[in-house]
Amino acid sequence: MKSTYETIDKELISTLIFPEEDVLDDDKDAILQRKNDLNRALALGNLEHLKIKIYFEDDQSKKMVDTTIWGVTDERIILKQGVVIPIKRIYKTV
Repeated sequence: MKSTYETIDKELISTLIFPEEDVLDDDKDAILQRKNDLNRALALGNLEHLKIKIYFEDDQSKKMVDTTIWGVTDERIILKQGVVIPIKRIYKTV
């Protein structure tokens, strides 16, 4: 079964509500892979200005945004204009 992700504009992300739960549950391998992928996406964004597809979930549905990651903290990623997505709500980056 393939999940469908709704495409969303980066500017609308700040209006979303994000629950506290991790979408990857307690899958330690998937969580480590997500962290590595985010750090790679950060490097690509800062060095090459490449856009990355970010697959995540808010309190309503699964979404996808195509944008550049400008920063990664312990708890969230930072996009342009200070828009943030909690890392726990991200499935993957491509």
